[in-house]
Amino acid sequence: MNPTRRNVAAVSAVTLALNLSLAACSRGDLATSPAATAATGAPSCPAAFTKAQATVAAASSTSTTWTGPTTGPKAAANKTIIYVAQTMTNPGVAGAEAGVAQAAKAIGWKFSVIDGQGTPAGIQAAFSSAIALKPAGIVIGGFDPSSTAAQVAQANAAGITLIGWHALGTPGPSTSPKLFTNITTSVAQVAKLSADWVITRSRGNGGVVVFTDLSIPFAASKSQMIKDELATCASLKLLSYENIPIADASSRVPQEVSSLVSRYGSQWTYSVAINDLYFADGAAALRAAGLSGGGAPYNIGAGDGDPSAFQRIEAKQYEAATVPDPLGQEGWQIIDEFNRSFNGAAASGYVPEPHLTTAENAGTASSWDPANGYQQAYTKIWGK
Repeated sequence: MNPTRRNVAAVSAVTLALNLSLAACSRGDLATSPAATAATGAPSCPAAFTKAQATVAAASSTSTTWTGPTTGPKAAANKTIIYVAQTMTNPGVAGAEAGVAQAAKAIGWKFSVIDGQGTPAGIQAAFSSAIALKPAGIVIGGFDPSSTAAQVAQANAAGITLIGWHALGTPGPSTSPKLFTNITTSVAQVAKLSADWVITRSRGNGGVVVFTDLSIPFAASKSQMIKDELATCASLKLLSYENIPIADASSRVPQEVSSLVSRYGSQWTYSVAINDLYFADGAAALRAAGLSGGGAPYNIGAGDGDPSAFQRIEAKQYEAATVPDPLGQEGWQIIDEFNRSFNGAAASGYVPEPHLTTAENAGTASSWDPANGYQQAYTKIWGK
């Protein structure tokens, strides 16, 4: 977390402690209320529960084998790649960038990153700067290409290969906008898995808050699918659908969490967010309200799985689970896809399977980095 975010969190925690102390007394200790404990007994939505339980069990395994590409073109020479980041304060964007940087070094290419600072104007300026440097390829790192339509057209006209990371709602090649491919896990699978974890753990009982950023089509689609899957368990109640732009999360989430605690009290037992950072920003408010880090609301991040999320899960501090992207692996895939493009080959078509991380299977890891040999597979393909 950068200094600005730390300061905001600190100020918010003090303010919320003052505002919530009286309310906490009137509500009683939410951390030890019946609703704060894990649900037991027969599920309230047995059909949905049975399906959700199977999905969760399959995704919880940490035993993986490499199912990605094992053949492809040898490394092209003398290429430069630029990663245009939505904002490097987004841990997912930063994690994928780190993987790209590592893979670019392994294949022997030049690499740099330009930070869009999380604003439309900043992202457009960063993209324009990247085009001016005349690289062989540009990564669209975590933002909607339609917000930079002019720059996309300029890059296409200049023959610069574009690859997206979480740029569109579906993985694979795109003709409109023209991207060689878009790297992401299946949004539908991630959304379903996060909602199924809530259904399974709650056994169909409780109230849920969903956090999203409707300014990003990718995120808006994901959160709608989360809502749809939660709705398969009719006994679960959707308490609130919170639209908070990622760029504003550090300033807005603490206040919104404070308001949710005041409005719903012990009714609020679960949360699903399209990105783990919502819980990084909301932890201080929950703590100030006197809520236990290992109690309700039990929070799950539907995507990214940055190191701070793993820390919160392992310490049982205001996040219970995440559906992490294999960020490093996706970075290596981005470089491999660029190499396929430069050699006139088709995109690989590989889509990573979703994984569920909880305190039970996280161990001491700081990210989901499958021990499945992807680095060795890619360097062998490239002849390195």
